[in-house]
Amino acid sequence: MVKNNLKDIGILGGSFDPPHKGHLYVSKQSLKRLKLKKIIWAITKKNPLKKKPFFSFTLRKKMCQKVIRGNKKIQLRYYEDKVKSKSTFSLVKFLKKSKKYKIFFIIGSDNLINFHKWKNYKQLLKMSILVVFSRKGFDTKAKKSVIMRHLKSKNIKFFKNLKINVSSTQLRNRIINGNKKN
Repeated sequence: MVKNNLKDIGILGGSFDPPHKGHLYVSKQSLKRLKLKKIIWAITKKNPLKKKPFFSFTLRKKMCQKVIRGNKKIQLRYYEDKVKSKSTFSLVKFLKKSKKYKIFFIIGSDNLINFHKWKNYKQLLKMSILVVFSRKGFDTKAKKSVIMRHLKSKNIKFFKNLKINVSSTQLRNRIINGNKKN
């Protein structure tokens, strides 16, 4: 019997503009359900598929550190300078070079809808296991998305996310409109 020496890690990538308890919840659930060694919050300066971030990169990093404080298995990392790219594919390829990791890439079902627009998405699916947490209002559209044709059941895991229904967009809109709750 060959022993598997790979460490199972999760990557939750994004601009975290701002980070919130939903990010923390899916991270903790991924650690628990998938028995991961750690979760890396791979923060990006700017998501190539979104407009300019609302908060500065420095402030977003500080907010992320505050949200994950006390969670030793959740780490904030910035890789774009090392990887020389903003793409998730480049990040996963970089991490896989060490041959130490089995990578679980964590997204919400809202991101699954446009996943086919991500750089080298087909190769990304071959290099990692996609973990999709349901998001209220997005699940039906996600399951009918272009990407579902490219997925094999072993490459994707769907999880219901019943407790938390918050998004960075909602939080930014609350701030813009003067309602700073949550």
